[in-house]
Amino acid sequence: MSPRAAGDRRESETLAKVSLSSVSAAAAEVSTFPLDALKTRLQLHRSTGVGGGGGGVVRVAGELVRDGGLYRGLSPAVLRHLFYTPLRIVGYEHLRSSLAGGGREVGLLEKAGAGGASGVAAQVVASPADLIKVRMQADSRLLAQGIQPRYTGILDAFTKITRAEGLLGLWKGVGPNAQRAFLVNMGELTCYDQAKHFIIRKQISDDNLYAHTLASVASGLCATTLSCPADVIKTRMMNQGLEAKALYRNSYDCLVKTVKHEGLTALWKGFLPTWARLGPWQFVFWVSYEKLRQASGISSF
Repeated sequence: MSPRAAGDRRESETLAKVSLSSVSAAAAEVSTFPLDALKTRLQLHRSTGVGGGGGGVVRVAGELVRDGGLYRGLSPAVLRHLFYTPLRIVGYEHLRSSLAGGGREVGLLEKAGAGGASGVAAQVVASPADLIKVRMQADSRLLAQGIQPRYTGILDAFTKITRAEGLLGLWKGVGPNAQRAFLVNMGELTCYDQAKHFIIRKQISDDNLYAHTLASVASGLCATTLSCPADVIKTRMMNQGLEAKALYRNSYDCLVKTVKHEGLTALWKGFLPTWARLGPWQFVFWVSYEKLRQASGISSF
């Protein structure tokens, strides 16, 4: 095969991976979105102590159902993944291939760095859609109080945010957002990659549904444990506008106030719904993505 033909084939394969990862991510997002809404509502719940505030999972889930907020913010969430997931998945594979030059095996720390770096780059691009999603999810609480929500849809949110806060307002919270993305992808991509190849290498299973399922469960747990504190800070920062009553000056101020007033465990608020969501999300995404790659004649991840 000529160099030009090889280049065309690589380009075609990359475009196929972008398309397939987008489809798998959209399917995973739609199927698990109510759990993401529950996680966001829990993280926005401020209490006066570790056990106070009435922010229990069952109570907050009941509020969401009554408010009709289970799928509020779905459209920007899916839009976000059309950018975020292809960039991080394809970016990680590209970095991994570059590190594996000369046929050497890529180490765990190198994979972790590649996962974190690809996650940060993808999240910076997708941050505006993430901000709109968080604010639309937070608006479901206003509906329960008979108050008109801030935004009626993606376009309305985009227009109002840029008008009130400027274009850079769409990247509010991008710092904690990028930190979370680094941790999530360092845990998710590295753990999935490492776990799947460990399962296959130790002959626990072939490269099939069973191996993909085990690896996706492990990656979901790693990603949740590492990212939950940054996710809490990110959610609270992104929900703020420019009003004078804003609670937090910056990410560090948010971290200090959260720990001071609610205890260290507040940084893992929403851990169970986050894991409950990431587990199924990882399963739906990785199983469908691996199957779509196989059907398209592309090698396993």
